[in-house]
Amino acid sequence: MTTTATTTTTTAHPAPQSPYRITPARILRAEWHKLRSLRSSWITLTSASVLILAVGILMGTTYTSDGGDSDIDTVVLVLYGSVLAAPCTAVLGILMTAGEYSTGMIRASLTAVPRRLPVLWAKAAVFAATVFATMLATSLLTFVLAQIWLRDTDQAASLGDPGVLGAVVGNATGITLLSLIALGLGALLRSVPGAIGAYIGGVLMLPEVLSMLPYEVVEHAVKYFPIQAAGVLGSATRPVGDATAAGALLALVLWTGAILCSAALLLRRRDA
Repeated sequence: MTTTATTTTTTAHPAPQSPYRITPARILRAEWHKLRSLRSSWITLTSASVLILAVGILMGTTYTSDGGDSDIDTVVLVLYGSVLAAPCTAVLGILMTAGEYSTGMIRASLTAVPRRLPVLWAKAAVFAATVFATMLATSLLTFVLAQIWLRDTDQAASLGDPGVLGAVVGNATGITLLSLIALGLGALLRSVPGAIGAYIGGVLMLPEVLSMLPYEVVEHAVKYFPIQAAGVLGSATRPVGDATAAGALLALVLWTGAILCSAALLLRRRDA
C-alpha cells in the first residue's frame, strides 16, 4: 500500500494593527478630557474670570479724574484683578500635574504613554491654550465694559490706542506663562501643597525680598523675575527703568522653559 502524504501550506498573515495607536492628537484629546471633566477646572477658571471682571468694573465705576490716579496705566488700572486671578490659574496648573500624583492617576497616564514626555507636553499645551483663551476673552470684555464708565475721565482709552491691545494680550500671556511655571513646579515636586508653597515663596515673595537688598545688580535682575516680567507685558506704557516688553517676554519664556525642561528631565529619570 502506498500512502500519499499531503502537505498543507499555511500562509502567515501579519497581525492586524491596533486602531488605538498612541498619537499626539490622542494624547492631547485625553488631556483635554481630563481638564474639562474636572469640576475644579471650571470653578477655578470661572473664579479667575469673575475676579478680573469684578475688579475691572469696580475700578471703572469708582474712578474719578480728580482722585490722583491719573498717572496709572489705563490697562493696569482696568485689569488689576489679574493680580488675584493669576494665583487661581496657578493652582489649577499645579492640580493638573501634582494632583495626578496625589490620586495615583499618573500611573495610568504613563502606562498608556510609556515615553512619558508626550504626557507632560500635552498637559502644558492643553492647559496653556485653555488659560490663554479664557484670560484673553475676559481681559477684552473687562476693558470694554470698564471704559463705559471711564470714557469721560482722563483714563478713557480704546483698544485702537497705541499699546493698549498689546497690553491686553500681554496680560493674558503673562497669566498663562505664570500658570505654566506652576504646572512645571507641580510636575517637579509631585505634591500639591509643596508646589503651592514653592510658587508662593519662589515666584511671589522672593522678588520682593531680593528687591530690599541695596545692590544695583540685584535690583536690575529682579526686573526679569516672572511676576515683574508679567507686569511689564500687561502695561501699555513702560515706566523709565523697567524692562522692555520684548525683554520681559523673553525672560518669562525662559523661566517657563527652564521649569518645564527640569520637570521633563526628572519625569524620565524617576519612577511614577
